[in-house]
Amino acid sequence: MQPPSEGTLSVTSGILGRLHKLRNGSSLVVVKEDTLTRMSYCQCRLKLVFSSIFKQFSWNHVALLLDRSDLFSLTVGKHLEIGLRRAGTLSFVRELDGNEEDNCQAYLRDASMYARVVILSVRGLLVRRCMIAAHHLGMTRGDWTFLDVEIVQGSYWGDHDWEVGDENDSIARKAYEALLRVSLLEPKNKDFSKFVQDVKHRAKLHYNYTFSEGEEVNFFVGAFYDGVFLLGLALNETLTEGLDIRNGRAITRKMWGKSFQGITGHVRIDENGERDADYSVLDLDPITGKFEVVAHYYGINRKYKQVANKRIHWPGGKEGPPPDVPPCGFMGNDPSCLETGQNNDLLLYGMIAISIFLGFTFVLVFFANKHMRLAADLNNMSWKVRPEEVLLEIGKPFSSRLALQRNLEMYENGINGLHERLTVRRSSIESSTSLLPTQMFTTIGIYKGSRVAIKKVIKKKVDINKKLLWEIKQVRDVTHENTVRFVGACIDCPNVLILTEYCPKGSLKDVLENEAIQLDWNFRMSLIHDIVKGMAFLHGCEVAVHGKLRSCNCLIDGRFVLKISDFGLHTLTTPSEVVKDNAFYNKLLWIAPELLKETTVPGHPASQKGDVYSFSIILEEIVVRGGPYELARQTLSIQEILHRVESYATPPFRPDLSDRDCPDDLMGLMERCWADNPDERPSFEIVRGIIRKIMKGYCENLMDDLLRRMEQYANNLEALVEEKTDQLSQEKRRSEELLFQVLPRPVAQQLMAGEMVQPEQFECVTVYFSDIVGFTALCAQSTPMQVVTLLNDLYSTFDRAIGFYDVYKVETIGDAYMVVSGLPERNGDNHAREISLMALSILDALHSFSIQHRPDSQLKVRIGIHSGPVCAGVVGQKMPHYCLFGDTVNTASRMESSGQPLRIHVSEATKQILDKFGTFQLELRGEVELKGKGRVVTHWLLGCSEPDPRPPTPLPSHSDNADNNPYPLIFPELSVNIK
Repeated sequence: MQPPSEGTLSVTSGILGRLHKLRNGSSLVVVKEDTLTRMSYCQCRLKLVFSSIFKQFSWNHVALLLDRSDLFSLTVGKHLEIGLRRAGTLSFVRELDGNEEDNCQAYLRDASMYARVVILSVRGLLVRRCMIAAHHLGMTRGDWTFLDVEIVQGSYWGDHDWEVGDENDSIARKAYEALLRVSLLEPKNKDFSKFVQDVKHRAKLHYNYTFSEGEEVNFFVGAFYDGVFLLGLALNETLTEGLDIRNGRAITRKMWGKSFQGITGHVRIDENGERDADYSVLDLDPITGKFEVVAHYYGINRKYKQVANKRIHWPGGKEGPPPDVPPCGFMGNDPSCLETGQNNDLLLYGMIAISIFLGFTFVLVFFANKHMRLAADLNNMSWKVRPEEVLLEIGKPFSSRLALQRNLEMYENGINGLHERLTVRRSSIESSTSLLPTQMFTTIGIYKGSRVAIKKVIKKKVDINKKLLWEIKQVRDVTHENTVRFVGACIDCPNVLILTEYCPKGSLKDVLENEAIQLDWNFRMSLIHDIVKGMAFLHGCEVAVHGKLRSCNCLIDGRFVLKISDFGLHTLTTPSEVVKDNAFYNKLLWIAPELLKETTVPGHPASQKGDVYSFSIILEEIVVRGGPYELARQTLSIQEILHRVESYATPPFRPDLSDRDCPDDLMGLMERCWADNPDERPSFEIVRGIIRKIMKGYCENLMDDLLRRMEQYANNLEALVEEKTDQLSQEKRRSEELLFQVLPRPVAQQLMAGEMVQPEQFECVTVYFSDIVGFTALCAQSTPMQVVTLLNDLYSTFDRAIGFYDVYKVETIGDAYMVVSGLPERNGDNHAREISLMALSILDALHSFSIQHRPDSQLKVRIGIHSGPVCAGVVGQKMPHYCLFGDTVNTASRMESSGQPLRIHVSEATKQILDKFGTFQLELRGEVELKGKGRVVTHWLLGCSEPDPRPPTPLPSHSDNADNNPYPLIFPELSVNIK
């Protein structure tokens, strides 16, 4: 069902108006009632909307297709036809019957002859049909633009969507990218949103109608509301002026020319009772497939305005709209284009002819240049070497400095002299490289400052012909990391010399036969991989085949890379005379069985499958680390082995690798490579792929493996260095701790810093002396070990006690124990207090001290304390000792010797300092005769009223020796043994 037109509403109601359709040519005359006011929109204003769009994009040629079977589409189309024809932009109009299966393609094809902009005033499904037809005609690629009208979106007004669920949905979506859509501007204000909710609520409450999901309250409901509101304004104005409210024409005149803010937005009614409605221009987003608003048309100013941050997605990747008129006209028959086209055709034909000529010339020049370069390469004689250009190494190992001597006789005797020197030089030389010494039979020389290997071939005559030059060019072009580089050749007969790259590590045969070299499978697989890479390259280049692949022709350079040598140069390397000695037959052990009968010289004839067979024999050598057919040669001669190989026995006679350490995959590859049937042998490209799979568990390059091991060693070395550094730091702390036990810490730090410890005068310190009463008699009654144990237990107890006080233990001499406080760091008057508290702690510990070998005896000591000035300093360089000098030391010693057992004898000087604290209990002893001092007044220290916060001195436990190691940092092993 389509929306009714204004004319239909007028006719059916009889109140709003009357529509008269008078066909006079193509004109449509509409007679409007003088009491009709349109509150939604007027189809007659759509021409203004489209005109603003055409003006925006400079379109002056427009085609219109309208559906006469649909009243809404027909009325809209007729209004557009009249308006656009008057504006002079309408170029083509066609009516079609939407109820019939009209051919849209025909209409569109006709329209394309007059315009590039097409308006589709048809029902929704017909829009889709026409857009699909346009797509098939190629009109949706950006050269045409289509427009349609969808006043209000929704299924009630006709389905204008591209998606209907058939097989043409994807085509329709693509085609709709060329479509612009004109719709009424949907209100977005808060008042309209609230109005919508109120309408839905009242519909449910009063009419039992529920809006379905996605169903919207359309624009016309709000327009009805605004109409009632406008009527109310007109009635109020009429009543205010005292006019008759039954005069419909007067009330209508009050409604016209009004502007107010309605529920649908700004409402303006012009002088003819028509609302200047606002419209939106929509474009299909190619990503989401949904139409989005990209521009607005505002009726109040009748202008097109683009939405901010929005743009039209022109189809075909175009950056702008299609032109109003194509460059060559709608029919492509513009005279200027025809002339240009003819010129273009001539230019095209000329360009084709020139291109053909240039192409032919280029091909001719290319082949001529290639032929000239080939001829230049063949005639390039830079490879020729004169005998006098080669220097020989005389009698020194490779590791020494090169002793090069130019043989003067070479110039006199020519190549014969060089031959004699080469014969002398061709001996066993020891290599002093990184490999262990091995025997290498080769001739070494220096050519243009580089060391080269020299191979001598006896030939009576050498003709420099095209075949020889071609062979030399082939080997000169071989450049691969696993092939030996050809340097040059000397072809002065009868001695032909071939100079190649020198490999200092020797041949694979030398390495395999040297038992001093340790070959793990990582090393072996690296060598095998190098052989395969080199042979794969040779088979793919112009050389194509080796023919003499043997372990002695696989050389190892200074980087442990294996290189293939002795390939190509068949003309030069074939001697004039072949001696079939033992060496000759030994070379045949690498020859494939199908080539043995035809072989006159090793390497001729040759084939790629024969090289694969030779490779399998080298694999056997690598596995067994010996010559070919190592086990069979112990019982058979070389000729017998060759005969059995050539006889094609069943099973074929091949090397025995039983009980050999060899990976299974490599063993299977070896058996495939020495198959009797050459067609069953894999090519080197296939072998390379197999080796790569086997190499997954190994390192492909020996140097990479060496670097990996070095990196692993470096990581291990870092951990080892860190461990050793920790041990060194531990030893340093032990040494420092030991030094701190011998010397005062500040003094020891000065000595460790390399500073001289200057003697220092101290104004007042307190010195403590003690010795054992009856020690001489006790020693006489005890063994030496018992005496040592006693002194160790006693002084260990004293040492634990003094650790809690600011004192320094000076020394122990026999049973004498000397302690001082107040040096080397001064502590004011606290030195007397610290010594007194320490003495009380030691005396308290002695009451419970037990002698191990005489547990029933009470150990008694005398203690003497005196305060006064002393001089202190380090004495000696070996076993340095921090000593005290002065009368104070002697007086303290006299105080101890004149004291009584288990009592603390204090001098008057110390007593005066202790009195300052007021916490020590002293008892006057009276005058005492001191040697060298006469009679002096002394005192007994009885105790201290202030509790000592430091813990009591622990006694040594003979059953639990956990604390018998007072210096765990210095003697950690003792602590471990104790535990």
